[in-house]
Amino acid sequence: MIYFDNSATTKPYEEVLEAFVKTSQVFYANPSSLHRLGGQVEKLISQARQQVADIFSVKANEIYFTSGGTEGNNLAIKGTALQYHSRGNHIITTSIEHSSVYETCKQLEELGFTITYLPVNQQGQIHIEDLKAAITDKTILVSVMHVNNETGTVQPIEQIGSLLKNYPKILFHVDHVQGCGKVPLSIYGSGIDLCTVSAHKFHGLKGNGILYKRANVRISPILTGGHQEQNMRSGTENTAGIVTTAKALRLVTNQYEKHIDQLVTIRNYLIEQIAQLPHIAIHTDPIVAAPHIINFSAVGLRGEVLVHALEQEHIYISTTSACSSKTKELSRTLLAMGVSEKAAEGAVRISLSFENTMDEAKTFIKVLKNTLNNLFQVVGEDR
Repeated sequence: MIYFDNSATTKPYEEVLEAFVKTSQVFYANPSSLHRLGGQVEKLISQARQQVADIFSVKANEIYFTSGGTEGNNLAIKGTALQYHSRGNHIITTSIEHSSVYETCKQLEELGFTITYLPVNQQGQIHIEDLKAAITDKTILVSVMHVNNETGTVQPIEQIGSLLKNYPKILFHVDHVQGCGKVPLSIYGSGIDLCTVSAHKFHGLKGNGILYKRANVRISPILTGGHQEQNMRSGTENTAGIVTTAKALRLVTNQYEKHIDQLVTIRNYLIEQIAQLPHIAIHTDPIVAAPHIINFSAVGLRGEVLVHALEQEHIYISTTSACSSKTKELSRTLLAMGVSEKAAEGAVRISLSFENTMDEAKTFIKVLKNTLNNLFQVVGEDR
């Protein structure tokens, strides 16, 4: 089996699974309980929070544990909207955000907020000039993803942060879900106020995530009840999930240092080989993209046809993002980049991890060639 769908989810590390079982068996008490067992669990969560903070080079009290990227993005955006609606009702984002940002903004539009969706160029990047021109005296938030989940395009986060330093009343949120562990991001250096990550994208477990919130930033909670997570996210803490999230983050950080060059080499090999095949359009520009995502179209085929054909060979890739792949709608991201509807219809995504090998890449290219040849013969016969 060759698993090239790591942007949808990654396989949990063995160490993560072992830590989950041990934590669940031994540290099962409620961390809010006053007794000794509860205190031990509370200490364990605090240690995990400090470990995450050290990796991100931020303060421990700026780390909040969530259920994943979707909750983190909702909390960052809706929390800002609720907290600062008296200051302004304008939010700026991009036309290619993940649905958990895009649909959240659409919902806020229904509640009276004004949303600006910045366009992107053919590489999938926004222009800083467009962002600057969109800012008004009612703008309270700019939300821009770090790495696009479909094409891998990296946005100029540091430049955006530098611009927003001139607008101290505007908060800056970054969806770092696809970049975490693959593309370095300086939270302080980029002037980020809110930053979202999801554990299952870096070999942690589903249902766990992290929201960074700068210490002097105030947002309104969207889950109220208890006083967990510094009054920001009510609900009994998922101790085993929190511990394993910190562990997975440590492990993937070590993997990055050891294997990032290999990952880039594999990505470049795949792009080079795929580009030589007939009827192929590549939508990922490696110059501005993360090292683990490749988006391309077999023009004339539907993406899901190629996905299922490769599945028969025990190779797993995807069409658009996993969150929207079953809707069968054309990729909003690709259309925003100027890709034709015909090409967008055939788009598929390869997404790698540090565990993938060059041998897998070579096997994939061999199988892809044969599969495309067979599929295009069928298409030709139908025509």
